[in-house]
Amino acid sequence: MNHSQKLTSAILAITAQLLSGATVRWRGSEPDSCQRVYFANHTSHLDALVLWSGLPRQLRAITRPVAAADYWGAGRVRRYVAGCFNALLIDRHDISVRNSPLDIMLREIGNTFSLIVFPEGSRSPTGELQTFKSGLYYLAKKRPDLELMPVYLDNLNRILPRGEVLPVPLLSCITIGAPIWLHQGEGKDEFLERARQSVLQLKEEQ
Repeated sequence: MNHSQKLTSAILAITAQLLSGATVRWRGSEPDSCQRVYFANHTSHLDALVLWSGLPRQLRAITRPVAAADYWGAGRVRRYVAGCFNALLIDRHDISVRNSPLDIMLREIGNTFSLIVFPEGSRSPTGELQTFKSGLYYLAKKRPDLELMPVYLDNLNRILPRGEVLPVPLLSCITIGAPIWLHQGEGKDEFLERARQSVLQLKEEQ
């Protein structure tokens, strides 16, 4: 990342914080530079940027939000912005054995970076938490050392509703819970539902 991108990155973080008015709460966890996967509910195109901006500066530098290439890769401005917050763009329409999102994520994080992912796969049309897709399970299975951090994002769907281009400044809240891991012998469906419930628990605690 060059000097211009670093400057833009700092401006993006401040702007996202101002627009979202986000209060960040750590429940049963603390900021840490160990490799993590922050997994959150998904209701807005701003989710990745706002969650990334809510992390301490030193963690933002080593955390890569996974974002949809068809949105963040569309147009020169969005591509530049995505580069400034170090987004890992995934093409949801070009998935194959040779182009597996899981393999891309594992390759890109190496032994340094953390990830921000949205296990629902797409934005919830109602705001209710949808069933989690299998990617989080396979991440946990391939990299059992990663701390899996549940996150609940509140009110972001009202800041940038579906179909809108310009965000509306409102107050929101980011709640980050205690890490979970895949249990030995735990099945995919059982784990994904447990992970989903860990996010819902944070919603209830708000």
